[in-house]
Amino acid sequence: MAWATDALDEVRRDIQREATKAGMTGESKEIKGARYALWKNPDNLTANQNAKLSEIAKTNGALHRAYLLKEQLRQEFAIKGPKALVIIDRWLSWASRSRIPAFVELARKIRRHRDGIEAALIHGLSNALVESTNTKLRVLTRMAFGFREPEHLIALAMLDRGGVCPSLPGRETGLKSTHEYV
Repeated sequence: MAWATDALDEVRRDIQREATKAGMTGESKEIKGARYALWKNPDNLTANQNAKLSEIAKTNGALHRAYLLKEQLRQEFAIKGPKALVIIDRWLSWASRSRIPAFVELARKIRRHRDGIEAALIHGLSNALVESTNTKLRVLTRMAFGFREPEHLIALAMLDRGGVCPSLPGRETGLKSTHEYV
């Protein structure tokens, strides 16, 4: 989940800044170099990245707890159904008590978006199709930069996204296409 990764990265940056201010440049570089190890799923870690996480677990409790919070949330979103909501409630309680400001704020954010998260976990609903369509329309708009008339962009969007085969602007011959999908 991108929100949890962002919160974890915020914690990492704060700890790195504090280490730099305290003159601990070696520790600061180690924390900076652990960015990708903290982001990755545990199954995809290299041996070097596993070693970095082990070192963080020994030397930096707050950053390690933030990593565990991120990983626990990621695993919980893999579970579907009503059981997932009970588990997420436990995670929200843990995050709220963690005293890590980025994760306390993340818990608040998840509570604000609870209805959408619940719909996704229980009913499998999401806005992925809408987001995909919006992205594709932005690409089509860039492609249509040199078009002279807005109707040309509309025809392109209908052809690409709508499943409709409109008559192409400027090419009407009076013949009906045999491929109309109306």
